[in-house]
Amino acid sequence: MTMVNKIVSAADAAALIKDGDTLTTSGFVGIGVPDELLAAIEARFLETGHPKGLNLVFAAGQGDGKTRGLNRLGHEGLLKGVVGGHWGLIPKVAALAVEGKIEGWNLPQGCISQLYRDIAAGKPGMLSRVGLETFVDPRNGGGAINALSTEPKVELMQIGGEEVLFYPAQRLTVALLRGTTADEAGNITMEREALTIDNLAQAMAVKNCGGVVIVQVERVARARTLPARDVHIPGILVDAVVVSKPENHLQTYATAFNQGFTNRIRTPEGEIPPMKLDARKVIARRCAFELPVNGVVNLGIGMPEGVAAVAAEEGLLEHMTLTAEPGVIGGQPASGLDFGAAVNTDAVIPQNSQFDFYDGGGLDMTCLGLAQADASGNVNVSRFGSRLAGAGGFINISQNARAVVFAGTFTAKGLEVVIDDGTVAIRQEGHQRKFLDQVEQVTFSGARAARLGQPVLYVTERCVFELTPEGLKLTEIAPGIDLDRDILALMAVRPLIDELAEMDARIFHNREMDLRTDLLHLDLPDRIALDTTTTQLFLNFEKMRVRTQGEVDQVGLLVAERCAPLDRRVDVIVNYDGFRIDEALEPAWARMVADLTERFYRKVSRYSGSAFMRMKLGMVFPHARTHIFETKDQARGYLEL
Repeated sequence: MTMVNKIVSAADAAALIKDGDTLTTSGFVGIGVPDELLAAIEARFLETGHPKGLNLVFAAGQGDGKTRGLNRLGHEGLLKGVVGGHWGLIPKVAALAVEGKIEGWNLPQGCISQLYRDIAAGKPGMLSRVGLETFVDPRNGGGAINALSTEPKVELMQIGGEEVLFYPAQRLTVALLRGTTADEAGNITMEREALTIDNLAQAMAVKNCGGVVIVQVERVARARTLPARDVHIPGILVDAVVVSKPENHLQTYATAFNQGFTNRIRTPEGEIPPMKLDARKVIARRCAFELPVNGVVNLGIGMPEGVAAVAAEEGLLEHMTLTAEPGVIGGQPASGLDFGAAVNTDAVIPQNSQFDFYDGGGLDMTCLGLAQADASGNVNVSRFGSRLAGAGGFINISQNARAVVFAGTFTAKGLEVVIDDGTVAIRQEGHQRKFLDQVEQVTFSGARAARLGQPVLYVTERCVFELTPEGLKLTEIAPGIDLDRDILALMAVRPLIDELAEMDARIFHNREMDLRTDLLHLDLPDRIALDTTTTQLFLNFEKMRVRTQGEVDQVGLLVAERCAPLDRRVDVIVNYDGFRIDEALEPAWARMVADLTERFYRKVSRYSGSAFMRMKLGMVFPHARTHIFETKDQARGYLEL
């Protein structure tokens, strides 16, 4: 049987697209975007007026915020309707939707990504909790961008007595994808691509819908000469292959090609330079205090990208796994228009599989951007008046991570902050306020998170809030910041305030913070001091953070090692100033302390300058209420009675 050569010109490929087709495209920011194919469609439309009335379905944002990527399709008449995850990088298409010139829906990126698989499998659609109680929920608009968009793209259902959302399958008729090498039979490899994204699922979905799959590549090989294990899109799924011009096949929109982004080599340390000390770094540093040792972390686009750089500076990358939603696992994620790529990764998996992991609760923590927040703890990153940013993977990630940290400056547009000599000074306040009475669109539901007991922080350059069942609570303030002038006067609704702690001083100095010591508890042995002459044990838990059962066990083991050799019981003073423990671990901590008390302690005295902490200690140790003091001297005095 004669082998069909599938290599065609870009113009011939564009001619395969008919009026009214439903396109799906690959890409993440500037990675894997088939710009040669998109440019050919744009040129054909501008010359002939065809294809017209196209429908477009995409998951991740694909553009540079100007003219590249899906912006090439931003012409009246070319598009009829668009279903997309992140719109902020495609302002030309977003403007058509906001102005009501096309139909438009903003759905969660992960749900669209996973839906490709279900379309390929011939399923009626996908069930998910993702989107409940946000603007995607049909009770809150169903993700519709304008009044034209009346067709339901998501439905509310009850399954087993539980509310879920149903995302119906759509019939996709054209896939525009991208790889590195194609053979003449259409087998596609991706060895020079920074990501694999959803290429295989999209190709299968379109092929099984009876559509056309077109793939843009850098080069062509003889048929059946590509290593089978390197083929990401089998030739049986591919109808046409186009060899791109180099300028339309950049590895990312910021980098023509970086071997490190292929993850076929490991780059030297320091490949991504450290950040300068400014508001962005201050926020990233405070967020880094929340990083879970041995945990899995997602970092969002924008402000959270700096957390990766801080983790690298502090030598923490080997002690946790950083991830990004398009499929990066491990290593150090890149930023800016390189976002989505990473160096020194452990693996790069399909985007839909990454969202499976995220939605199932695989993330120990996520750090995401903060554009607007309100007194209920709701966050908006998706819609601001006539500006359509889109949710991207934000909803999938924020709803399902075990802990969430939102990161952003306190105000925006014109904000000038000076970090000097360990303090923060606001040289010029931003004229756009972020902490509102009510956010413009609910991308994250604070009420839902609080009801489910999800730990949530809101980190800015001047203060930190946490989510409580009653709403936002102000917990930390930066040195040099005036509470009334710099915070409360700029908030539409006054937050809850109990006790205010000062943000860690190390955050505001231009030197390494030695965060490894804090997060890895390298100084724990030094926190346990035994005076053998008086048989008095001093436990210094000041500013210590306990987040895992292993850390609880480590404390118990070290204290037991000090006390076991003694021939009598010890008197104990415990410093709980600034101590933090995850609420779920409080019973384990109480059991560990009870065991030590039974085996080794005679009298125990605890102290903390925080009334809230003293109350918490009274709850954790209900039989020791009278042994909890405000100062060290008071605690020591109790032992001398």
